Amino acid sequence: MHSPSPLNDRNWFGLLVASLAVLLVLGILLVQQTRPVPMHDLKLADGERLKCVSYAPYRLPGQTPFDEKLMISREQIAADLAALAKITECVRIYSVDQGLDQVPAVAREVGLKVLLGAWVNADARRNMKQLDHAIGLANEYADVVRVLIVGNEVLLRRERTEAEMRELIDYARARVKVPVTYADVWEFWLKHPKLAESVDWVTVHILPFWEDHPVAIDRAVAHVAEVFDEVGGHFDKPLMIGETGWPSAGRQRQDSEPSQVNQARYIREFVHIAHEKGWNYNLIEAIDQPWKRRLEGTVGGYWGMLGTDLAPKFPLAGPVTERSGVASPLAGAALGAVLCLLLALGTHGSPARRAALGMTGAVAGLAAVLGWEHAQLAWRAPFEWSLLGSIGALGLTSALAASRWSAATPISPASEAWAAARAGRLSGLTAGQWLGLLRGLLLFAAAVAALLLFADPRYRDFPVFLYLVPALVFGVTGWWTATRFGVDEKVCGLVTAVCVVGRWLSEPLNPQAIAWLATGLILAAPCLRAVARKDQ
Repeated sequence: MHSPSPLNDRNWFGLLVASLAVLLVLGILLVQQTRPVPMHDLKLADGERLKCVSYAPYRLPGQTPFDEKLMISREQIAADLAALAKITECVRIYSVDQGLDQVPAVAREVGLKVLLGAWVNADARRNMKQLDHAIGLANEYADVVRVLIVGNEVLLRRERTEAEMRELIDYARARVKVPVTYADVWEFWLKHPKLAESVDWVTVHILPFWEDHPVAIDRAVAHVAEVFDEVGGHFDKPLMIGETGWPSAGRQRQDSEPSQVNQARYIREFVHIAHEKGWNYNLIEAIDQPWKRRLEGTVGGYWGMLGTDLAPKFPLAGPVTERSGVASPLAGAALGAVLCLLLALGTHGSPARRAALGMTGAVAGLAAVLGWEHAQLAWRAPFEWSLLGSIGALGLTSALAASRWSAATPISPASEAWAAARAGRLSGLTAGQWLGLLRGLLLFAAAVAALLLFADPRYRDFPVFLYLVPALVFGVTGWWTATRFGVDEKVCGLVTAVCVVGRWLSEPLNPQAIAWLATGLILAAPCLRAVARKDQ
């Protein structure tokens, strides 16, 4: 058994170096985000427009296609399409429910064409009702509707068989005045080539970001061209790209990084190539869809050309920046540093301690601002705001607690502090027990987060900013201190370490995965050291 040792200059110097390293990395990233990135310009002045964009009206709070009672007003649709008419010639809709059957009439008024979709799923009765309504609209607005799309990624979702889809498509072709197609991911067209016999167009989805092997932005448009040529070689029907695009926010997938700059670059480069080659295409999507975050995580909500306020997210000509300035992050860093130093007044310590606390406070303030920016994009419901907000607040509290951390205050195991609290002695907890309770809660939260991200990573963000400050305060200082840990904390440390390594091994070049690996290992390091030394 190793007795707890007091904090000394070695602990504080380690914390200082680690905090400076974090500030340097984050500072470089922030500066890079403010740099204008040149890219291909669309010739808007010459009348160049996008061929088509996917339109879903669910941009306002509470709007979702899963709400069967929801009816989108004509006024909202008119406002949406008026904004889109400035940048595109056409919109694609995926169903004719919830007021979307008003789109062809409004599109006619603003000069847009429509790719009209009939939603197909496992409900056969609903499918026929939807399809009959779509056929009626397509015939009534044949001057507006370019094509009727019978089903979207139905084979991908395994909700209908190929034979059932052919039956629905043949039913529509016998009754509608416009061409008929079916839309699915390009691989599924290659798996079901005979389906092309039933359609007038072959409509494929090519999304480099969502490929099984995600494609980096540098090769994204070239990848689309390769797939387009490959699919085109299998069919003698006209080929349309029914969905392609890039997200502006969310979790990075290997080399595929969501960002506003990358989204702008992809759209502008793709459109340039598509117009040059004469491709028929539709971009996903017109407007950001917050409801999709429940299905696809943060990234699902940010594929739009326009934000939920209908303002363009990026220009279609001229350079694009990820961030307009760094005033808020700098203010957060300065405020955090000042607050930690003010809290440290009246406590004894060396210059190394004061410098470490100032730099750790700066990291905490910067992490608070960046974490808040991420929360506004990612957190989806009151439960998430309550739970993740509490974890974030506890993490920032660790920096404030470090400012009052006496050199003679060893941290107690969380289990001992919890036992004392349950015994009704909450007000009588020592500073070391409070710190132990705080450390234990954060270790448990980190272990759960790491386990979830390891087991189900596709739609989960890397929660680096929630655990960055605790990793510095408890991980770095704890490495040089013989701190006692309970069995529960050791288990949490082991789970965190194993899961962050496992997550990184599957995407070793992903900077977000690397940041999560470093954060998790630093936070868990003292626990692992205690296990190795068999501390009690």
